[in-house]
Amino acid sequence: MPHFILEYTDNIKEELDVQTLLKKVNKTLLKHQDIIPIGGLRSRAIELKNYVVADGSLDDAFIHCTLKLGKGRNEEQKKKIGDEIFQVLKEHLTPIYEKRYLAVSLELYEFQRETYKWNNIHTRYK
Repeated sequence: MPHFILEYTDNIKEELDVQTLLKKVNKTLLKHQDIIPIGGLRSRAIELKNYVVADGSLDDAFIHCTLKLGKGRNEEQKKKIGDEIFQVLKEHLTPIYEKRYLAVSLELYEFQRETYKWNNIHTRYK
């Protein structure tokens, strides 16, 4: 943990540069290595091919991001991380936003129960 998941409509894939955006998000999260373990960080994007936006009459687009976190961060830390990631999203997406209809959202999800993990990547960073 954490996991960052970016879902996007396929009608913006040519403009999005998703790999660069994922790297920007990771870089932002890794500024907080005191609460974001580098060995647990995973970011991924899912291209959506089946969707309807609003009434479906136009070629609208959306991006929905989820940051999944394990327990242990306080509200101030979560807000700071959320604010920073959303700013990265807005900066990266402004050119698309200015050309077309686009809805962007970010959700922070904190697991309430223990998660099952098996990960030896952490050892590389110790």
